[in-house]
Formats: sequence, C-alpha cells, structure tokens
Amino acid sequence: MTAADADEVAEIRVSGWRTAYAGIVPQEYLDAMDAVANAAAHRERLASASEPAADRAAVDAVAEAAGAVVGWACFGYCRDADRPPGTGELYALYVRPDLIGTGVGRALWIAALEGLRELAGHEGARVALWVAKDNTRARRFYERAGCRPDGAERSAEYAGTAVPEVRYVLDPLRAP
Repeated sequence: MTAADADEVAEIRVSGWRTAYAGIVPQEYLDAMDAVANAAAHRERLASASEPAADRAAVDAVAEAAGAVVGWACFGYCRDADRPPGTGELYALYVRPDLIGTGVGRALWIAALEGLRELAGHEGARVALWVAKDNTRARRFYERAGCRPDGAERSAEYAGTAVPEVRYVLDPLRAP
C-alpha cells in the first residue's frame, strides 16, 4: 500500500464496516464513519513508517484489479501478551463488498500469511486475529482458512455498545 492508495483503502474499510457490522455495531457509529478522515490517518501513518517493513508496527497490503484497489489487509506483530513469541496478528482484512466471495479476500489472506512468515523469519510462525463474535461471515472465512477460536474473548465499545470479539489462531502458520 502506498499513500496514493489511501482514499480507496478508506472507502473499502468504511463500506466494509457498514456491510460486515450492520446489526452488530450501532448504526449511528457506522453512519458517522468518515472515509476522508480515515484516508488522512492512513497517509499520516504511512508517512511515519519510513523504516523497513520488518521493523514497522504494521504492514499494509492491497489487492488490485484493473488498476483499482479492491481489498486491503493490515498485519504485524501480535499485540496479545498471552500468545507465544513469534506470533503475528492480522489486524484487518477488507474487500469491496460487491467483491465478497470472489477470491479477493483469500488472496489478501495468503499475502498476509506470507508477510507474517517473513516477519517471524520462519515457516512455523503463528497468527492470531480478532473477530466480532456475531460476524458469522468472517468467522466462516477464517475457519475455512484453518483458523480456530482459542477461547479468548474481549469486548470493544462502539457508540456506548459493547461488541464481543473472539480470538482465532492458526498454530503453527502453514502454507495455504
């Protein structure tokens, strides 16, 4: 991902949230999401990430089709203290809603796994990710990819509403 991709990535993220989290996250929160502000935040984060990819807090990847960005994934080192050393984390994976089910998400997942292997420096790396408990489409996607819930749960708050999340893991990370 480059700063030139920020507008398209922000649109994908906002439309992805509005599609995936309708009925899960309060509608007022989804309606207030601002793609312009999100694109500015992406550009600022990318501008501050001048170090090599292996040293960054987060690595961004985009999927393109016909010269347009159609999906985005973000990954890096796992932020959960209870996971083993060398665990990576998928922070986000979004696809243009009209392209869900076309293989774009799978391609981004595979790219993220390859990037996480590089960060870990070995094939036996582990990956963790958090999914809204009621996001059945995402949960099915990760389960088909070989991930399993490990029993960890947490809650995120959006517009005063707690949204429970479950952690999925792939131990050890293996070739797709």
